[in-house]
Amino acid sequence: MSRPRRSAISVQLLTQFGRDHGLSIDACLAGTGLDWRLLADPGAEIDAEQELQLLRNLASQLGHRPGLGLLAGRRYQLNSYGIWGFALLSSPTYRDAARLGLRYLDLTYAFHGMHLEEHGEEARLLLDDAQVPEDLRAFLLERDLGGLLQVQRELFGRDLPPLRVELRLAEPADTRLYEAEIGVLPQFGQAQNRFVFPRRLLDLPLASASPQTALLCERQCQHLLARRRQRDGLAARVRSRLLESPGRLPDLEQVAADLHMTSRTLRRHLGAEGTSFRLLQEEVRQTLAEELLGLGSLSLEEIAERLGYSEVSNFIHAFKRWKGVPPRRFQRSQR
Repeated sequence: MSRPRRSAISVQLLTQFGRDHGLSIDACLAGTGLDWRLLADPGAEIDAEQELQLLRNLASQLGHRPGLGLLAGRRYQLNSYGIWGFALLSSPTYRDAARLGLRYLDLTYAFHGMHLEEHGEEARLLLDDAQVPEDLRAFLLERDLGGLLQVQRELFGRDLPPLRVELRLAEPADTRLYEAEIGVLPQFGQAQNRFVFPRRLLDLPLASASPQTALLCERQCQHLLARRRQRDGLAARVRSRLLESPGRLPDLEQVAADLHMTSRTLRRHLGAEGTSFRLLQEEVRQTLAEELLGLGSLSLEEIAERLGYSEVSNFIHAFKRWKGVPPRRFQRSQR
């Protein structure tokens, strides 16, 4: 399963973690294809594979120290998650926060799938490692568990030791970091990774609850997740195909044929990714329109023709819808 792109904040936190343990920035970022200047950009996004390579660098350079990933996870404070973290803080109860958080888990830095179950007096959060690379399974389980503990710590304003923690990992010789960070000694060598806490906690109100703010934040989470997913998967392939021939943008049937599928199948898959062919075509047209206007040597008629508009008036109308101003005014403002 492909993962959507993610915020580069996690790279910043992990790189600083490495530096605090004696590693250089170059050692942390080796093989990731990431530039150190990215660490200064709070809005930058990366591929999940780039973060995995950074994690491999840390694991190999720092060596195996049981519980080290828990210390890395503690650095993932709620404000590091952006709008996702603010949405959780604004939720009325811990149950609302948990449901919202799991619904938009792809906006976090977790590599585990997570699922909440309720059994009797217990609430059990399962951490599914099916998509976690084998060589990073121990460190990432610790990191994601540490991040989970930090989120809970901030939502309640204090440490709340779980009833028990079950891990698929073999029991290490030294468990002191586990006990110190989690509050209980985990049960190792279990069939599943489970974080178990009292079910009654789910109904506790949160101090910073604001249902209206939570609703607004959730809408932003929806939009952010849709935008990230559009940059990956089939949508990225469609966008690339559209950009290949800006002078004659292919239609739905042509793109579907190029991708060896029917137009109906293409529509269905794009819908599953939260987008449509029309939206992607509009996005590409807007991008190309700005680039062509930046040239300064083409008439509006020529630009409209290259973008596939039969009438220049249709292009002008579309551009005003995109940018709020006519194309010539936009062109002058850019100059």
